[in-house]
Amino acid sequence: MNLHNLGELFGTEDITLELGKLWVGERSYPVIDDVVILLDEEQYPPALKKRLSIASYSNAPEQEFAEDIQFTFGDEWQTFPEILPEHESEFRQYFDLVDPESLKDARVCDLGCGIGRWSYFLKDRCRELVLVDFSEAIFVARNNLRDCPNALFFMGDLKRLPFRPDFADFLFSLGVLHHLPSDALQEVRNLKPYAPNILIYLYYALDNRPLFFRGLLAAVTAVRLVAARIRNPGFRSVFTLLGACCVYLPLVWFGRLLEPFGLARHVPLHEAYKGKSLGRIRQDVYDRFFTRIEQRFSRKQIATLKDSFSEVTISERWPYWHFLCRR
Repeated sequence: MNLHNLGELFGTEDITLELGKLWVGERSYPVIDDVVILLDEEQYPPALKKRLSIASYSNAPEQEFAEDIQFTFGDEWQTFPEILPEHESEFRQYFDLVDPESLKDARVCDLGCGIGRWSYFLKDRCRELVLVDFSEAIFVARNNLRDCPNALFFMGDLKRLPFRPDFADFLFSLGVLHHLPSDALQEVRNLKPYAPNILIYLYYALDNRPLFFRGLLAAVTAVRLVAARIRNPGFRSVFTLLGACCVYLPLVWFGRLLEPFGLARHVPLHEAYKGKSLGRIRQDVYDRFFTRIEQRFSRKQIATLKDSFSEVTISERWPYWHFLCRR
């Protein structure tokens, strides 16, 4: 681990690494497999507590921390740890608002990195990567980027980051903030001090879709709220397989039949999943149905971020809505 770079992140020269701990001034953080643990003890997932021989308990306020969301994403990315070929095309879709050349000398932060699937395609395009996730997925990311010497890994809560202002030149958080128990748009505003350029993806409110999409969403939401309560791994495995094979893929195929008539965009899921593998679709079924918290926003709502940023550019392209905020 590069102590100089770590010192720049924390904004101090008083930083040392010894006996599996990173000391920043008088505060120490455990280090496991090159991952710095920034979470407070009450936020540690059970497996981490076991590794550190800490008794299991939790008194983190629900409005600030959702243990079930932490569990779901940790389990999701350990169930689907591979970086797949289609992730590269998705990366290009998310980063259509970003000039890759502008990142070559930049410190880039991947906030809510999961398995590091987006950072993987940035590792040779930027000076340094800072990956942060509050679940055990961070260890999967560490493995996926094991040959990346310019990456630093942190298990941390994005609402309690101990880093200095402007620690990053560019920060992105894709598909993360809408799963928090707090208002996602306000969380975007809260990220403003950390970087001058911020790329965000939030679930859209189907505001550019026919009305019947919203009716279908209501039915899906009812199923999600029940399924999210069931943590049994066998149930989740069968559910993702059946969901992919019996719902997602048939709709993709139906949309393909309607493409010659220009009607494919009116078929739910077709635009998002055409050309995707079964494994990739199963991962999204897991993400979609096993997270209790889901916020959605219209383009108009996202535009209100202009009250905090000098410029907010919302992409016209799928996935909706991803947008770039400039301070």
